[in-house]
Amino acid sequence: MEKLIENITKILKTIKYPGFSRDIVSFGIVNKVSIDPDNNLTIDIILTTSNEENKKIIHNSIKEKISNNFKFNKLTINFIDKIIDSEKKTSDINDNFSDIKNIVAISSCKGGVGKSTIALNIACELSKNYSVGLLDLDIYGPSLPTLIDYKNQPSINNNIIDPIEKFGIKFMSFGFINNENSPTIWRGPMVSRMTQQFFENVNWGKLDYLILDLPPGTGDIQLTLVQKVKLTGAIIITTPQDLSHVDVKKGSDMFKKVNTPIIGVVENMAGMILSGKLTNVDTKETCLYMDDNKVSLNTDGSFSLIYDVFKGNSGIKESERLGLPLLGQIPLDKELSKSCDSGIPYVINNEDSIIQKEFMKIAKTII
Repeated sequence: MEKLIENITKILKTIKYPGFSRDIVSFGIVNKVSIDPDNNLTIDIILTTSNEENKKIIHNSIKEKISNNFKFNKLTINFIDKIIDSEKKTSDINDNFSDIKNIVAISSCKGGVGKSTIALNIACELSKNYSVGLLDLDIYGPSLPTLIDYKNQPSINNNIIDPIEKFGIKFMSFGFINNENSPTIWRGPMVSRMTQQFFENVNWGKLDYLILDLPPGTGDIQLTLVQKVKLTGAIIITTPQDLSHVDVKKGSDMFKKVNTPIIGVVENMAGMILSGKLTNVDTKETCLYMDDNKVSLNTDGSFSLIYDVFKGNSGIKESERLGLPLLGQIPLDKELSKSCDSGIPYVINNEDSIIQKEFMKIAKTII
């Protein structure tokens, strides 16, 4: 009997929680699997959501998998609702966030697309006229301490963490707490608890906007987030390549399945800014070409252009697929890279640049 239940559990591990990459067993919602003497199978599922569509998807997936792999006289799937407890916890969190007017997630299922850089610079643009906080939710690879050049631990009083304040913004990151550069190896439940602590135990105070920098994927952190916090909306980050678009779509679909509004799409690394100057030439008689495209020269021989390093139109494709706007396209630039390493947000020292204007345009869509 134990071997049979073990095999059933293995099959249940092949069922993904709707909209996420984790299976229903590792998410901890499979409470009990039992078989009675009459060969009847009962599976108890614990859910902390009232989303009927998700219940239906899980029910049908279990029924299909069990029917295709086992023969039982009867299959009973019980959903044990923990909505009351969940709503109390969510209420506690929402009480902590009661002074925060808008919560916006910066997200992508694809790693390495520049979510953290974009989140920081959007927050900086918003902070010019509003009170803003930025929460780095990447437990495994937090980058905020480097991006703002801050390595000290925050003060903690009565289990309440005071956010770091710099550049007129309130910041919090796991990197401020685990600042010994030690590798972080945590299992799902531990990640969920840490994520919940950031929601419950940080003294954000009154904010117009709290920007959430999410890690890549659709795992524990994302599930905890959508269950515990009412988001104003999400911004999806991609890069031009089709390979990026394949993964990014999964993240967008996750937010749609949990009824979180998507504000729009931002394409990062959308070309590279190239600039230079031709000397000792007659600009009226001289032509400059890049990949068979003519480059406009100024009268002094100087030029500036955006060169398409990565081919593809992932940003446009995803915005059209979602029926939502392409909020902005951020090109590669050495000054943007330098700002990330120096710990000073790009928009602070690069007013009126092409990239700063793009960040300003994106920020205005959130307001």
